[in-house]
Formats: sequence, C-alpha cells, structure tokens
Amino acid sequence: MTTTTAPPEPTSVTGADGAPRGPRVRAVLALARVESRELARQAVVLLFFAVYAAATAWRMYSGHAGWHAGHEGMADHPALQDADRATQSGALLLGAALFVCADRAVLRSRRRGTEEQLGVLVMEPWRRTLAHALSVVPFALFTALVVAVRFTSDALRAGAVGHGSAAELAVAPLTVLLCGVAGVLLARLVPSWFAALLVVVAGFMVPAFLGVAAGGAHWVRWLAPVVTETGSDPVPSGLVGRPAAWHALYLAGLTAFLLGAALLRSGGRSVRVKAFAVLALAATAAGIAGQSPGPSAALQTARARVSEHPEAVESCAARGTTTYCALPEWTGRTDAWAKTADRVRSLAGGIAATRPLTVRQRVEARYGLDGGGAYDPLTAPGTATVGTRWGGNRVPEFSVGLASVLVAGDERAGAEVCDGRVVTVMWLALGAAPDPVTALRDVRLDENLEGGSYVLTPTGGLRMSAEQTKVVRALFDRPRQEAASAVKSHWAELTAPGTSTARVADLLDVPGVSHAKGAGDACEK
Repeated sequence: MTTTTAPPEPTSVTGADGAPRGPRVRAVLALARVESRELARQAVVLLFFAVYAAATAWRMYSGHAGWHAGHEGMADHPALQDADRATQSGALLLGAALFVCADRAVLRSRRRGTEEQLGVLVMEPWRRTLAHALSVVPFALFTALVVAVRFTSDALRAGAVGHGSAAELAVAPLTVLLCGVAGVLLARLVPSWFAALLVVVAGFMVPAFLGVAAGGAHWVRWLAPVVTETGSDPVPSGLVGRPAAWHALYLAGLTAFLLGAALLRSGGRSVRVKAFAVLALAATAAGIAGQSPGPSAALQTARARVSEHPEAVESCAARGTTTYCALPEWTGRTDAWAKTADRVRSLAGGIAATRPLTVRQRVEARYGLDGGGAYDPLTAPGTATVGTRWGGNRVPEFSVGLASVLVAGDERAGAEVCDGRVVTVMWLALGAAPDPVTALRDVRLDENLEGGSYVLTPTGGLRMSAEQTKVVRALFDRPRQEAASAVKSHWAELTAPGTSTARVADLLDVPGVSHAKGAGDACEK
C-alpha cells in the first residue's frame, strides 16, 4: 500500500482586506510603470526634460571649450560651493510640467468616462493613487542623474575649488518629486484639469508677494522649494551658511506628507497610512524649524573676519619677487595668477619689472550670498587684489589692477590715474595677452573699442578717454616687441604723474592725437 503525502498549501501574507500583499504590490508597481510611460509621452514633459538635458550638456561643453579662442571662461574655474546650487536652476519648471501632467493623468478616467469601470477592479482607489505617485519617481531619478553628471563635470575640472553639498544637490530631484506628488493630490482634491493651471500660476506669483509682505524674511524665503542666492563672489565653503540639510528634510517630509494626504483622500485610511502621514508631517515641521533661523552670530563674525582681515586666514607663497596670498580653498589658483602677473611684468620697464609685489585674495562675505559688495582699493604699496572668481573677464580685470599698482604704486593711487599713464597701464595689462584687442573689449564697461569708457578692475576701475583708446589700439596693432621696446625706453616719462596723453603719443610715435591742454586725458574737468 502506497501512501502519498499532499504538498503543503502555500502560505501567503495578506493585507487588511484579506488579499495577498505580494500580488497587490506587483500590481501597483506595474500600474506605476504604465503611468510613467504615459507621462513620458506627454509633449510638455518630454519637451521640458529634453530641453533641461540639452541645456546641461551645452553648459558642460561650453564651459570646457571656454568663451572664445584663447580665453578661458569662468565656467572653467568653478567654486563647487556655488556649483551645487547652480544645479537647482530649472527644477521648478520641470516640476511645473510634471505637476500639470500628473494631475491630468489621475483625472484621465474621469475625462474618458471610465471611472465606473475602474471602480469594479480589485485594486482600491488609494492603491491607484499610490501608483500615480510612484510614476513620477523615474523623472526625479532622471533629474538626479543630470544633477550628478553636471556637478561631477565641474568637480573634475582642473580649476575647480571648494566643496559641494549633497543636500544642495538633492534639491532639484526632490523638487521634481514634490511637484509630481502635489499634482496627484490636487487631482484627488479638485477633479478639474483647470485647477492645476491656476495652481501653477499662483505658485510662481504668490511667493513673490509673500516675500515682499514679509520684508524678505529668511524663514519665508526658505519655504519655497528652490532658494536662489546669487550676486556675491564665491565665499569659502565654511561661510556659505545655507541650511541645506534642513531644507532637504523639509522637501522630503513635505513630499511624503502630500503623498499621505493623497492616500487618505483616496480611502487608504489604514493605521500604517495614518502613521506615515503623521511622521511625514513631523519631518516637515522639523525641517521648517531647522531652516528658519537666519545666519548665526558665529557665522557673521567669521564672515566679517575673512572680509576685513583676509591675511589672518590666508596662505602665502613667493614666486620670484611676487608673493601670492590665497584663501585656503584657493591655493591651487596661484599658478594661474602667476602666469597672468608674469605677462604683465614682462612689459614693465625700470624697477617695476622686479619690484616686490603682493597679490592678495579678497572676498566680501559680510552681506551674505545675495550681497555683491565691492572691494575698496588697498593703500598698501605694491599690493594688488584678486577675487574668488577667475576666468573670463576676471583675468583682464586683474591684469589692469596689477598694472595700475606697478605704475602708480598702490591700488588707491592707481584708481585715480587719468592722465597719459592710463595708456601705460593698459599696455602693461593687455599687451602680452593672447588677444589684446578682445581683452580690451572685455575689460571695458561698454564692451566697445571706440571712444571713451570705464575700465573695470577688481576694486573698481579707471577712466579711459577716446584719445587714450586710440593710442592703446595703435600699440596693439604694432609688433609686440617693437611696442614693448618703445615703452621700456621711455618708461620714466611714461609713468611720471602729469604726463599728458598727447606727450605719451609723441613718445610712442602715435599720430593724430590732439595736443590741446588736457584734451586727451580722462580726468574730469
């Protein structure tokens, strides 16, 4: 007699409704994948995310290629504590597109009259809501991928300085995820596609009115998903002072809370869903509390110290007769500064070519990241200012500042030069540049090569008359060695206070300059 043993019946984990959890989870994920593909086919979503990716790729390419031939752009010398915030640009536009389309996706069954058919399915409405919320996750992941690629590209550049923040990098994908989940919730609260458009318009207008009404209060600004702070030169990483980690917690908590609210609205009133919503609300409140206080007294003291006395925290290195003093995160820029300073020095005559100089890095951090404070000219002899930005127009601006110190003795005296010495300053600054004419255009406020203009330096600038422009252009048109030899042979008179522009033109054999008294100088009458 043979005895057979029947195999044990498979056990299954069931949910509160008695249905197995595994199949329900797989069903939710399958629906989420379908809805995600539907979102990706929406023209608005496809366009916005394609433009976002293309703009990021173009920025990476143009940054590596420089602004134009022989002239590196500022994107080639990023400060990573600014580069992480730069990844947040465009996040709100991506979020707005996803918000509208996620709202329409939830309302699709209502528009097409299939709500009754869905009502007879085994999958409850709150699970369908969860699937719609999960359908926006791939777009947040795509945003995170673009952010990572962009920041990594900046971090790998030879001129990169500073340190980025993971919390700042998380803002863009969290914002996209938040907007998508908010669209799902809105569809459950107000079943009308028109409501999403009104909310988008209000979302871009209301924060501005609230900011004005609150007088720009710190805590009000940080309720927005993306908080932009631009205007100042890069400050040391330790002085940024943004509550990035608290803000990331606020965005994550708010996203989770909106998801919990959408599930509750759709009938998912289980203990777990309610507990999830409560915990999410607590995380949101904690994030708000953490990000609301403004800069601490210790941070403001540290910002004032580095702004007023950078020498207290700088490291200095001597290269020949020039000493370069840099803030801790910028010591790697010394080689680039030295290369530019050596070009300027190579055209100087007399003792100016070998006199001791100090290039001191300065930053204005007292007014925060939104305050682009100017640098007052230094009165210390032989000391020139360099900022925390480098590349692009900052290179010829530094060259002009250094040349004015070589000619006038210090920055304050150099800012007051208006006679024929302006020609000497501009020749020293730009004569050895790879493209002197382009550098001259870049350093002039009106970006013009004709007439008078204001020439920018790290500490302000100096005035350049039309006649002085004509003489400088004439020097640029000559062979470099010929012009350099002429300047060096008349160095003493070319750098003497009171030497007129007409006299400089005579010494350098430049015709066509007016000899009327003071006619060619840039001094204010």
